[in-house]
Amino acid sequence: MRSKIISWIKQKVKDSGAKGIVLGLSGGIDSAVVAALAKAAVGKNNLLVLFMPCNSVAQDLKDAKLVAQELGLKFKLVDLSAVYNNFLKVLPGAISLARGNLKPRLRMSALYYFANKLNYLVCGTGNKSEFLVGYFTKFGDGGVDILPIANLFKRQVRRLAQELKIPQNIITKPPTAGLWHGQTDEGELGITYNELDDILDRFCNHKKQVADSKNVDKVISMHRKSEHKRKGAEICHIH
Repeated sequence: MRSKIISWIKQKVKDSGAKGIVLGLSGGIDSAVVAALAKAAVGKNNLLVLFMPCNSVAQDLKDAKLVAQELGLKFKLVDLSAVYNNFLKVLPGAISLARGNLKPRLRMSALYYFANKLNYLVCGTGNKSEFLVGYFTKFGDGGVDILPIANLFKRQVRRLAQELKIPQNIITKPPTAGLWHGQTDEGELGITYNELDDILDRFCNHKKQVADSKNVDKVISMHRKSEHKRKGAEICHIH
């Protein structure tokens, strides 16, 4: 698994004519794993990681710095808090989800700024569990060039993190997209990653479901309703 992903990243960079990779380091397990794999693929001199706090929890920045230091990576701090706050001032009031989704979209803009500046690919950090139910922001953390771990369920990412010797506190911390204070992935999804992984694995492989039927129906509904997020923009074809 590890060597295959590393080879895949190398090939994608080569095929695109890019010089390296830029990615956002959030302080979570997914971005830590992808950073380690990207370093192995292109070398630390061709990898740039960005810390992009946006009214974020201070611990996340500490954790992101820890990962970068452990891996010996080049990093830049791009604090988007003021940009985000000023952006909200010119927009009408809205629900927390609409406000929260601005954060990954601002981060995407910053990542592509550096990608254009350096001729790098923007590397996404989403996993299969999130990808299949649309748990990502369209044109935000979903707006990337490559997704190296989007075919790995969360449980597989955890195992890979152990293999890559990612710091244990990063592996065990509750996953969060950091869209608002107190937000956690499992809290927002309304289901644990372990159950989500099992339902999706059985769904993808046409196996009998064993989880609570309400959760199964919910996950399958999320998968179907988020199909547009996994596709490009629809085109109206005139024949």
